[in-house]
Amino acid sequence: MFQRQGDLMSRSDLSLRIISRTLAILSAAIVLLILGFLVRESAPALQELGLARFFTDPGWHPLSGQFSLVPMIVATLATSLGSVAIAAPLGIASAVFAHFYAPRTLAIWHRRLIELLAGIPSVVFGLWGLVVLAPLVARLGGSGQNLFTATAVLGLMILPTVALLSDAAIASLPRAWIQGAAALGMQRWSIVGKVVIPGARRGIGAGVLLALTRALGETMAVLMLAGNVVQVPNSLLSPGRTLNANIALELGYASTFHRSVLFVSGLMLMLVVSVIVVGISYRRGASDEWR
Repeated sequence: MFQRQGDLMSRSDLSLRIISRTLAILSAAIVLLILGFLVRESAPALQELGLARFFTDPGWHPLSGQFSLVPMIVATLATSLGSVAIAAPLGIASAVFAHFYAPRTLAIWHRRLIELLAGIPSVVFGLWGLVVLAPLVARLGGSGQNLFTATAVLGLMILPTVALLSDAAIASLPRAWIQGAAALGMQRWSIVGKVVIPGARRGIGAGVLLALTRALGETMAVLMLAGNVVQVPNSLLSPGRTLNANIALELGYASTFHRSVLFVSGLMLMLVVSVIVVGISYRRGASDEWR
């Protein structure tokens, strides 16, 4: 009887192993297929212009044969990094509040509101930013449709990603750590700063990383709020156009060669995300090896 149970368990383990490996290979294959598709569609522009032209041309004028992506790269990085600078501290503070400062009932409703915020479509965020936030920002100068407005709304959009993953990371910490710190006489703020945040830093870092990749890929809200002027911004109050918005605006009427250049923009976005993910993974690996 015990041998039969052992055989059944070994078969289940073997089946689970095969399914897991198959799904892992399928996931990697999908990513490689997307990358191959982008490379194939970008190849005509890369072969004709070379990579340097996308950084040295005087501007973005497809009809005149000028394809500088620098203004849009700067705008993309400004809105993405700025939104993470807004969302990261707010998201971490939200998780800490729910675990250590809020009453149980309030913490439950707080988490539900964060989850609800995560489900709001990006176009709704864009409409809110256009009707409510843009007129307020316009008092500082300009029309209100600029990188600052887009960054603020994008920060709200990625806030739930940081908050929920930070919440999960803190919840996964052993209770003995917190109880031991409290038994040693540490105050609540000291436990949070010296035990909880360092212990949950990997999960919190994963949340920030996912939020950054979502910010890099967001299109609709930025398209509605950034102003869509192709220029190198000199401040956050300047209008700009991101790579995503440029693809969405021009792909529908782009000629064959122009279309290939737009795919180069998509390839650059994917490479930026890949570099960020690989860099974070390498840093974590080096940190684990050092420890």
